[in-house]
Amino acid sequence: MSEFASKVVVITGASSGIGAATAKELSKQGALLSLTGRNKKRLAQVADECKKLGAKDVLQVVGDVSKQEDMERIIKETADKFGEIHVLVNNAGLGLVAPIATFTLDQFDRCFNVNVRAVLYLTKLALPYLEKTKGNIVNISSIGSTTYATKGFSIYCATKAACDHITKASALELAKSGIRVNAVNPAVVKTNIIVNIGFSEEQSKEMFADNAGKHPLNERNIKVEEVVDAILFLASDKATMITGSCLKVDGGRELVGQ
Repeated sequence: MSEFASKVVVITGASSGIGAATAKELSKQGALLSLTGRNKKRLAQVADECKKLGAKDVLQVVGDVSKQEDMERIIKETADKFGEIHVLVNNAGLGLVAPIATFTLDQFDRCFNVNVRAVLYLTKLALPYLEKTKGNIVNISSIGSTTYATKGFSIYCATKAACDHITKASALELAKSGIRVNAVNPAVVKTNIIVNIGFSEEQSKEMFADNAGKHPLNERNIKVEEVVDAILFLASDKATMITGSCLKVDGGRELVGQ
């Protein structure tokens, strides 16, 4: 029996991409899932798939993690339904192309609210439950926090650097409660976040093709499943003495510094 069987896992940004794939893999292992996302239709589709794959139960909470009331509702509804929380996966993220010459403060605030404020506030809200279960947190960051500096992405990269430091500082602070906090830092992964930041389909294809060769290992982009494997490892008892780590899933890209 999987160690995730009957454990309550909260996953933000679960209606697509890495969040949806993580939910489906945990379903195969019999987890109890609390899934949140902004798109009600897609979230329902993911929840249905999770049930078919073996999830013990699935809670759907439609919400926007940039809003305080929605974050509070996510944790409250999870606690009301399941009574406990074992793992929090802070996966919801906002990609953003915002050149310095043209960015707006609304863009800045939106990106930081989703990628930084939500990570810290959801950690605070989940803390009482994680203390009881000696649970753990996995934050989804990016190699953009340290390596992937590129034109137009200064705000996004800054949010991911902040996510890394929240991971490390909160790991230190929460260690006394037996709570582990780690991050997964992928390189370029083929998900619809690239389309959502404003790239056309053709631009997305060019971006993926250009980035593939920059990953020394196998010269290809990172697969969603490879990121999910890292998330589940850090959330599992196999990582019992790992906390404050930012695990890069980047095919060696950091080693070449681009």
